[in-house]
Amino acid sequence: MINRTTCLIAALLFTTAVNALAQDYNMYEHGSYIHKKDTLPYRILFPEHFDPNQKYPLVFVLHGSGERGNDNKSQLVHGGQLFLQVRYREKFPAIVVFPQCPADGSWSNRVIEKDANGKEKQLFRVGGEPTPAMRMLLGCVDQFLDKPFVDKHRVYIGGLSNGGMGTFEILRRKPDVFAAAFAICGGDNTRNAKIYAQKVPMWIFHGEKDDVVLYQHSLIMVDAIKAAGGHPKFTLYANDGHNSWDDAFAEPDLLPWLFGNSK
Repeated sequence: MINRTTCLIAALLFTTAVNALAQDYNMYEHGSYIHKKDTLPYRILFPEHFDPNQKYPLVFVLHGSGERGNDNKSQLVHGGQLFLQVRYREKFPAIVVFPQCPADGSWSNRVIEKDANGKEKQLFRVGGEPTPAMRMLLGCVDQFLDKPFVDKHRVYIGGLSNGGMGTFEILRRKPDVFAAAFAICGGDNTRNAKIYAQKVPMWIFHGEKDDVVLYQHSLIMVDAIKAAGGHPKFTLYANDGHNSWDDAFAEPDLLPWLFGNSK
């Protein structure tokens, strides 16, 4: 039987860990992009010893459907800790932005249908108007590109699930902006690949056991990008389900690879 003292110690350790995590996330400052009556909240991490007279790489990270809302906090749950690691902050001083999609919104303008068994099916568009969230994201990106301290040759984008889909989508909308991108358990219409295949290096991740967004969505994009003249990296985790972002963000080469690309 677990005694009361052991339980109290475990609870204390858990509380300490949660408080430490919240304190770490406080290093991400609160911000928002406002256009007319719409607001896109975001959290932003500046490099240590930030100097506005210098130029820094800029990274956008797009969360999944589960982190949507307006608390301007949930979007940091996946990937937020990665950019706080001291070794990366020292080696790759960069500006990192985590925008948050509204609770009823989507980064991607895909269509979701259900089959006879009630299982969701992702249908990706060729072109089409951006969703309100994507439209705001595009404006936010443009606003940051106007900042004198942003290195326009080293702007990056990545995301998971809905954010992985949004990553593919923003690449076809702004193929000349991004120096590299990563997409985790995302997808796109293969006919869009030719727009960004030769312009943006990509690292695509997926879990083979993903039953939310099937890994074939990533696999066919890898093939389409190659067919269009691109050279994407592809990592398929044999034992991962939909949460393949855990392994993707743990890849020791992810950030060195990302920041190793420039326009």
